[in-house]
Amino acid sequence: MRSSRVSQDTARLFDQAAAATVSATPRRTTRSLSRFAYAPVSGNARATAAPPDIEDAISPPPAAKRRRKLSSESPAKPIKQELLLDDTSPIRAPPTKKTKQPRKPARKTVDPDTGATTVAPPSNWEEVYGLVRVMRAPGGPAHGAAVDTMGCERLADRTSSEKDQRFHTLIALMLSSQTKDTVNAVVMRRLQTELAACRPGAPPGLNLDNVLAVDPDTLNQMIWAVGFHNNKTKYIKKAAEILRDEWDGDIPDTIEGLTALPGVGPKMGYLCLSAAWGRTEGIGVDVHVHRITNLWGWHATKTPEETRLALQAWLPRDRWREINGLLVGLGQAVCLPVGRRCGSCDVGLEGLCRAADRKKVALGRAERETARLQEEDRKALEDAQNVKKEEEP
Repeated sequence: MRSSRVSQDTARLFDQAAAATVSATPRRTTRSLSRFAYAPVSGNARATAAPPDIEDAISPPPAAKRRRKLSSESPAKPIKQELLLDDTSPIRAPPTKKTKQPRKPARKTVDPDTGATTVAPPSNWEEVYGLVRVMRAPGGPAHGAAVDTMGCERLADRTSSEKDQRFHTLIALMLSSQTKDTVNAVVMRRLQTELAACRPGAPPGLNLDNVLAVDPDTLNQMIWAVGFHNNKTKYIKKAAEILRDEWDGDIPDTIEGLTALPGVGPKMGYLCLSAAWGRTEGIGVDVHVHRITNLWGWHATKTPEETRLALQAWLPRDRWREINGLLVGLGQAVCLPVGRRCGSCDVGLEGLCRAADRKKVALGRAERETARLQEEDRKALEDAQNVKKEEEP
C-alpha cells in the first residue's frame, strides 16, 4: 500500500528525532512508526529505552503535560544536577527583599506571672495618631472640617445660662444622628431664635420650658431638615418631661442618666457628659471613628459600641475626648465614606493604612515629590538672585 506524502514526511521526522537520542547502530528496515508503539517490538535493540511520546517529536508538549511530574527514569534531573556540580562560576545569593513590619491589631496579652489580662495597643498607633494630628492642624488637608465650627459641642448659645447651654448640647446631639453638621447647625439656630414665638411672653431662646410648651407638630416642622425628624420630635418632647420630673429641669450628670433618655445612646451620652459637664468617662464613637479605625486595622469590630469598648481597652485616657473630633474631621475632609482621598492622607502615604488605595497613594507620592522638587528649584533660584544682588556694585 502506497504511503501518502504526509506519512513519508512524518516518518523522516521520526528518524531524525531518533538519531539524535540513540547511539549509532546499523540501519534497520523496521517501519518508523513501530518505534513509538506502547509495547516494545521484539528483536529491536532500541526498544529497551523509554519510548518517546509521539507528541514530543512533533511539537512542544501542551501546558498540561509540562506540569506533570517527571518520573525517576527521566534524565532531566541528573543532568541538571551534573551541570550544577560542574559549574565553577560563583553562586550569587538571591536579592534580599526589604521586609515590612506586619501591622498588628490590638490584642489581649496575659502576664505569665500574675495571670492578669491586658490589651496591647495596635502597632504604630502613636505614629498614626501623630499624623492625624498634623493633618487636622492649621494648614493640614483635614483642617477646617465642618465639625471644627459646627460640631454639637459648639452649637450652644454662649449668651444663655450654663443650664440652658447644657440643654442646647443635649438637643444638638439628639438632632445630630444621621444628619450633617451643616444641617444640624441651621436647625439649632432656628430653634434658638424662633422657638420663643410658640409661647407668647416666654423668654426667647431654646430652653426646657419652651420645648415643653411647643406643640409637637410645630416642633416637627422646625426640625424637619434633620434625619428621622418624626422620631426625634417624640424623643425631645419625652426627654423634656423626664428632665422636668426627675432632674430638676437640668440634664443628667451621669452616663446612666443620659442614656436613660429616649434617643440617647452611649455615643451621645459620653459626648454630652464631656462637653456639657467637662467629665470624660468614655469615648464617643460615631460612624467615622468606627469606620476609620477598622480601615487602619486597629481592630475588627462590627458596631460602634464594640469599637468604643475596644478603644477604651488600650487607648490612653487623655486621648478619649479628642479622638472623636480628630477622626470625625478626618472622615469629613479626607477619609470620606465614599471617594476616599488616599493620595492626600499622610497615613496612607506613609504605608500605615492597610485599606489605602494603592493607585491614589502612588499618585499622591508623585505629586508630593514634584512639589518638593519645585520648591527646591524655587529656593535655589531665590538664593542665586540674592547672591547676584550682593555681588552687584
